[in-house]
Amino acid sequence: MRIKESRKIVSKYRNVFSSPPSRIPVDYNVDAPLLGNGDMGVTVSGSPALLKFYLCKNDMWKLKSLSLVGKLVTFGHLTLEIPELKGAGYSVIQELYEAETVFDLRFPDGSGIRILALTAASDNYFILEIETYGRAFELKTSFGSICGSDSVNESGSKGEIYWTTRGFKKDDVDIPVDVAAAFVIRENGRVISKTEKITLHPGRSISLLVSMKSRFDSLNYLDDVIHMAKYADIDTIKKQHRAWWQHYWAESYVEIGDQVIERFYYVSNYILACASRNPNFPPSIFGNWITTDNPLWGGDYHLNYNHQAPYYGLYSSNHIEQADPYHAPVIHPDYIKMGQKYARDEMNCAGVLYPVGAAPMGIEPLRYREYNRDYKGNIQPGLFLGQRSNAAYCLVNIAMRWYSTYDLEYAVKVYPFLMEVVAFWEDFLKYENGRYVIYDDAIHEASGPDYNPILSLGLVRNCFELAIDINHCLNKELEKLEKWQHILDNLSGYSFQEKQGKKVFRYSERGTDWRTYGTLGLQHIFPAGAIDLESDPELLKASKNTIDVMNRWFDVNGMSSIYMAAIRVGYDPEIILEKLRDIIVNRTYPNGYMKNIVSGIENCSIVPCAINEMLCMGHHGVLRLFAGWPRNRDARFSNIRTWGAFLIDSSLKDGKVEYVSILSEKGRDCVMDNPWPGHEVRLIRSDHTVELLSGQRFTIKTLPGETILLEGTYTLQVTNKVGDD
Repeated sequence: MRIKESRKIVSKYRNVFSSPPSRIPVDYNVDAPLLGNGDMGVTVSGSPALLKFYLCKNDMWKLKSLSLVGKLVTFGHLTLEIPELKGAGYSVIQELYEAETVFDLRFPDGSGIRILALTAASDNYFILEIETYGRAFELKTSFGSICGSDSVNESGSKGEIYWTTRGFKKDDVDIPVDVAAAFVIRENGRVISKTEKITLHPGRSISLLVSMKSRFDSLNYLDDVIHMAKYADIDTIKKQHRAWWQHYWAESYVEIGDQVIERFYYVSNYILACASRNPNFPPSIFGNWITTDNPLWGGDYHLNYNHQAPYYGLYSSNHIEQADPYHAPVIHPDYIKMGQKYARDEMNCAGVLYPVGAAPMGIEPLRYREYNRDYKGNIQPGLFLGQRSNAAYCLVNIAMRWYSTYDLEYAVKVYPFLMEVVAFWEDFLKYENGRYVIYDDAIHEASGPDYNPILSLGLVRNCFELAIDINHCLNKELEKLEKWQHILDNLSGYSFQEKQGKKVFRYSERGTDWRTYGTLGLQHIFPAGAIDLESDPELLKASKNTIDVMNRWFDVNGMSSIYMAAIRVGYDPEIILEKLRDIIVNRTYPNGYMKNIVSGIENCSIVPCAINEMLCMGHHGVLRLFAGWPRNRDARFSNIRTWGAFLIDSSLKDGKVEYVSILSEKGRDCVMDNPWPGHEVRLIRSDHTVELLSGQRFTIKTLPGETILLEGTYTLQVTNKVGDD
């Protein structure tokens, strides 16, 4: 059923490009069509007469711990030159449901070519199927890897197969990297003779295929790509590709009656499915669409929010496979060792102190250069910019993953890193006058020295709450739980000030008070999760005031926080939806990236995360249905994942909740606000047992794998009545 419903919804949406992209190649996010499978990424520049497909891969890094040297680079290109198409029309349509891109390059008389392009979900293949209309055209192809940045490049052929490699050898880097690709031309399923120039005839089609592997995928990466190119069954690859995407879209869906926002919801999750699936190499700040060798910030994983932000909406959307690459660089043993050294040498603390930048496999790409200065002007061995909170910030996604799955294997995997962050803050916090305080921190890059910055206070709270919960579930360090709870009970509160006649947050108790850009003044609400609808009414009022005074619904930094912060504190949902529509309609490219800012993939979380939360809020273990959604707007959703490892289905129609379905993965208690306030609720279990619930909030006992149905009708004879919890 979910496959059928998700197909009906998602198949309505597409990305449409009516003119060639203009922002490619660039050192940041492009405005071109985006294709990918979570490892291999492809984007395209040029006009109909000359199309250049950029071939990218998530592990095409120069892995060197040195500023301006360690970076992600592009791999190579496949170029199609068809001079006779000069002046032809340009229409590119990306069907989101099938993840296939169609180039329609024709003249007014109908002559021209049609190209079906896809990056296969099943393996690293890029396929172009070309059909010709009206008359013959000459096609010249060019295939190769990019030279530069001291890379070592080789190319050659084996029979009808072209191949090329690009890599960085051990003498020049900390960890060698090699990526290979092979290219073949096929007609009617057969590899045709090796040639760079062929004639495209009407009524006949040809296929171009590129395969890619790295030394991290296989020690025999070059032989493998040649074999893949030679023996690939394109029909089978396409069938597997479509099956994968069908499954992906069926993992969850929403339908909200607003096609502008709804389309962008699926565009965002399309981008992240294209960008993130390699478990050891998450996408860079600009995804896996790198079109130069000098992406801004080296394309690194910025740990003071940019690396975390893309994944926020994936947890609630139930796309865990796409979310899981996030943690690979931050829990890598070599990166932890580096963080331990920094904590010991720079802060005289236990645990880990993380700099701003990270890269795969323990590499620190922003290590010592002259610009690595703190707020006092001192040159630092790593790029900290006075911020002590980067490692704690890395825990926000780990918390989202943990609370939404209660996966014990995951807890064991991240546990060493979690405990290192805990150890640092146990040392770094100072207990003075009955409260724990933070000295010598910076809320903004190089803004310090700040005393009790509100973001760090929120992140520290998340850190110790997470430590208590995971240690309790793993039955570890139980003797420390009391101490950690003491920290939580006595951690300093937030500071306030008055702006525009309203009480708003002050960014720190002493030091930085405010900034005119960014959303760091709200990130203790989200993603740190320190304030929600259960919080003190004065905190909720100050939160809403801060959002009003900031008015940063579109901002160069941190848009991934303001919408969620607004939802968490009960801000007017109509305004939230209005602001979402505005950024979608007026500030995005057809491919889903934001216009005129260099934000990369981080803003792909904005709409999915916001919509899921408005429909199904589960923060801090209280399930609230449609708590952030206007009651006059019909909406429904399926399989939204929420706190407690529950998967929820529900529908709102004519202002009333029609039903609630709860799948309990782990058998935890489900604490829930009554979806039908003032009325009793009928609960139907998988074994058809019926219970009656009552009260404003109730607790439902569940079993692992059990599905429970709730209805707002009360006519059946009940077998057991559960009172208000």
